Amino acid sequence: MNFTQGEIICLDKPYGMSSFGALARVRYLISRRLGVKRLKTGHAGTLDPLATGVLILCTGRKTKEIERLQYETKEYVAEMRLGATTPSFDCEHTVDATYPTAHITRPLVDEVLARFVGEIDQVPPQYSACKVDGNRAYKLMRKGRGVELKPKRLRIDEIELLDFDPARRRLAVRVVCGKGTYIRALARDIGRALGSGAFLTSLRRTRVGRVRVEDCVTLDDFPAWLAAQDIEDNMLKGE
Repeated sequence: MNFTQGEIICLDKPYGMSSFGALARVRYLISRRLGVKRLKTGHAGTLDPLATGVLILCTGRKTKEIERLQYETKEYVAEMRLGATTPSFDCEHTVDATYPTAHITRPLVDEVLARFVGEIDQVPPQYSACKVDGNRAYKLMRKGRGVELKPKRLRIDEIELLDFDPARRRLAVRVVCGKGTYIRALARDIGRALGSGAFLTSLRRTRVGRVRVEDCVTLDDFPAWLAAQDIEDNMLKGE
């Protein structure tokens, strides 16, 4: 491998870590292996800290491919709780409102999910990295400053119902979608369309383009993976 010329690394991001945090750890390990201060590294599509799964990292000259990779189709498996909402639409914040769920039936769920397939307009979460006057929306929210975000047009290719458990108020779906889709916002909108509320309890990105999560290396296994690679960077030719 030649990390300076450019490599694409497929990482299975762990729960509770930001995408930048995962990138920084991988960059540190590679830079230390190469004996350089800081290897140029970037990622192609952010995952929330509470989400896991496919995170594509690019090094060296391969960082020029980041924009192309961001437009690859993505697949997620999402679980959500019905009948409640949180400010961030996931478990980062505590429940701020509850709603009835007794009226939610399987036929209603099927009908509602079908509404979100195709091109839709989606308002991003206020707790997101979207910029408002040059500032990240989530940073403004954490400072107590409300933000108003405009809807964005995006594409959802497929929503498959994986599980519906009305007793546990649980809904699980597989979503195939294009760039810019917030699954947290999709959970919010599904809850509203059901005449109730919903928020994500787990989210896993299972595919980006042709890269499946089974093809990825975990962050815990990355040091061993790196040690097993034949590295051909010019700076190591003297070894």
